[in-house]
Amino acid sequence: MHARGRAGGLYHPVYPAVGCSSSPYSNCKVSEMKEKNPWHTPVTIIITVIGVIAIVALVTVAVLQNRPLLQKYKYGIVLDAGSSHTALYIYEWPAEKDNNTGRVEQTHSCKVKGPGISSYAAAPWKAGESLRDCMREAKLQVPKKRHHETPLYLGATAGMRLLNKEDSSASDLVFKAVEETLQKSPFSFQGARILSGQEEGAFGWVTVNYLDDRLKQGLETTGALDLGGASTQISFVSDNYDGSESPSNAVTFRLYGNDYNLYTHSFLCYGKDQALRMTLAQQTQGSSSEISDPCFHPGYTDTRNYSVLYDSPCVSSRKPQGAPATFIHRGIGNFQQCQAFVKSVFNFTHCKYSRCSFNGVFQPLLQGPFGAFSAYYFVMNFLNLTDTSIHSLETVKEKLTSYCATPWDQLRQRYPDVKIKYLAEYCFSGTYILTLLTEGYNFTSENYSNIKFIKKIKGSDAGWTLGYMLNLTNMIPAEAPDTPILPHASYVSIVSIMAIVIFFLFILSLRPLWPRCSKQPQIV
Repeated sequence: MHARGRAGGLYHPVYPAVGCSSSPYSNCKVSEMKEKNPWHTPVTIIITVIGVIAIVALVTVAVLQNRPLLQKYKYGIVLDAGSSHTALYIYEWPAEKDNNTGRVEQTHSCKVKGPGISSYAAAPWKAGESLRDCMREAKLQVPKKRHHETPLYLGATAGMRLLNKEDSSASDLVFKAVEETLQKSPFSFQGARILSGQEEGAFGWVTVNYLDDRLKQGLETTGALDLGGASTQISFVSDNYDGSESPSNAVTFRLYGNDYNLYTHSFLCYGKDQALRMTLAQQTQGSSSEISDPCFHPGYTDTRNYSVLYDSPCVSSRKPQGAPATFIHRGIGNFQQCQAFVKSVFNFTHCKYSRCSFNGVFQPLLQGPFGAFSAYYFVMNFLNLTDTSIHSLETVKEKLTSYCATPWDQLRQRYPDVKIKYLAEYCFSGTYILTLLTEGYNFTSENYSNIKFIKKIKGSDAGWTLGYMLNLTNMIPAEAPDTPILPHASYVSIVSIMAIVIFFLFILSLRPLWPRCSKQPQIV
């Protein structure tokens, strides 16, 4: 039975609240029970705000640091003054790279109208005039604000080497005219000079291997085969050559921390144009008024001047006495006979070394792949013989035999847009290239496929000009640059994560300083 209260309802006993006196006479009331939150203390709030700001700032910096930026570039210009023509090349590289070590790429090229500068010996001022159109193109291609800091170089090769050998004063006048023109440009002209044959070969090797990323990665290098109008170069690294047997053919490079012992040689007068002169000189020794040339197509005829043929240092000493003013040059188109005449301009009779190429010049065993460029490429490309994986040495001989036997009239109808001079000489040029590679440099049926005929590598022309500029500007370091263990983005990400972890560990470490949370409710 429940006791009833005064109002007649049921009586509910009132139990004392926790924390109040258990005395039935206690008058304390429980108005509200609130438990204090430690995160609301001022110290904790300040620490939290500072930590959040620090994390946001760190992440923001990481994002901004990895944001793509507008690339800035530096530029360099090289003029290749060859025997048959002059060409201008413009190179660019990232300006932000330390010591200008960013990858260099060719952005523009311009072929100068007219012959090579060595052809202007009788009128030197024309050599300078010939460069102006390409220099105007260069001013448009290079941003104006970069003009004053863009280095400009001119390197002359075999054509000027021959002119300097024949008439040094004429050579000096040509250079003077060229320099006057280039000094008037807004670029930083660094001078014009004649490259040695060794330099031409070595810088061609640097260009080929730099563009193919073989130097930086320490890969097996590619040999360089360069053929111009007045000279030809061969350069390659051989494990069997340390430079002791023929020091004049040795060039040592230390690039990206790797040492390269390079064999290189340049044969002056063995470019395709001068080789043609030598071959014709062999056929005109009898002072005849007409020759039948197997290196030119059947039906081809032309009247040539003896004095013009023999006005080069490569053949001037062979000019026959009492020769008529002109002779009839008639083609008969026979590859085998043509090759016999071509072989006659090589000397294989003596060699004082363990091995030789020709003319008594030392050459070690061929090694590795080779890139053949300049006239090698242009001639073999016209003949559709650049793919050595398809065209074996025997196939090339068969193709040349058929091509040289093609009647001249038929050939002109087939190629109406090709200049007569070039079209007439492709039979000789193809035969000469094949003979130079096999008889001269000792390529065989087994390793002929190691040759790759190339014009460009990754958008840049193969040749000596890029290697020349890289050398003069010291843009290839001798030692491999030190690289961080982690890429920049990975580094920033790891630092951000560690900062967040450290922040939370710091907050937890402050736990003993937090106000004690009372487990009893507060009585108001």
